[in-house]
Amino acid sequence: MSFSVTTLLTAFAVIFLAELPDKTMFASLAMGTRMRPLYVWFGTSSAFVVHVLVAVAAGSVFALLPKPLVQVVAAALFAFGAYTLLRGGDDDDDEEEGAGGKVTGLWPTYLTAFTVVFISEWGDLTQITTANLAATQGPLPVALGALLALVSVSALALIAGRFIAERVPLKIVQRIGGVVMAGLAIWSLSEAVLG
Repeated sequence: MSFSVTTLLTAFAVIFLAELPDKTMFASLAMGTRMRPLYVWFGTSSAFVVHVLVAVAAGSVFALLPKPLVQVVAAALFAFGAYTLLRGGDDDDDEEEGAGGKVTGLWPTYLTAFTVVFISEWGDLTQITTANLAATQGPLPVALGALLALVSVSALALIAGRFIAERVPLKIVQRIGGVVMAGLAIWSLSEAVLG
């Protein structure tokens, strides 16, 4: 079987457009305003690698997981993220500003970003689409195209988050990020309840 650049580009375009309005993009943006963006990107990208591998290797087996349970866990993770962003105390403003808004180290940031994306992407439209494309096209170009699209959207969200964080006071950015994460928690929970 030969490698198809057309398949790679098709997978990239389809997954990129599907992921742009997705909750993961907004979660990346919110995490990038509070945590070191590069560390967040490492975490989200690692989770995307796992999801693409699972989608390509196992096809649509992940659809057998109970979607309401996945959505409830995703809602809990988003709610925790909202709590973390909204709880920022008044007494540590100077310390946070001195750190450039980077409140955690590599591993805590990486693990948070990885876990949020890993849980919330199960059974997501982009994972289902990747599995469907892999079932009908070559798995390698689909995997590469999908992965490039997912990490590109995450990078765009983090760049936007950094741009916002440099121009808006950190406390306001944290509050907006917390509200976004709370909205994502409600969205995920409503998907679990309403289907």
